[in-house]
Amino acid sequence: MLGVQRRATKSVRDIEDLKYDDRLKRLGLVRLENRRLRSDLMETYKILMEITALTESCFFDIDDMGFRGHDSKLFKRRFRLDVRKFVFSNRVINS
Repeated sequence: MLGVQRRATKSVRDIEDLKYDDRLKRLGLVRLENRRLRSDLMETYKILMEITALTESCFFDIDDMGFRGHDSKLFKRRFRLDVRKFVFSNRVINS
């Protein structure tokens, strides 16, 4: 995915020879990975605060014990295969 944004910014005339970060700054853009992180965190907040119709049990395992800190800790599910390692719910918990 990163290559798509990098390649698209190179197609803009007069800035194709600049470094990637400089091209983004000149165009007023944010890195694609930062936009994905931001949108994932906002969607997680909406799910946990019940703002959307999605239920949290479909995405997250929540610790009801409340050992330390707060009682809304999210557990990361473990998978043997890479297919599920990069799904939305696991991607957010890594952040």
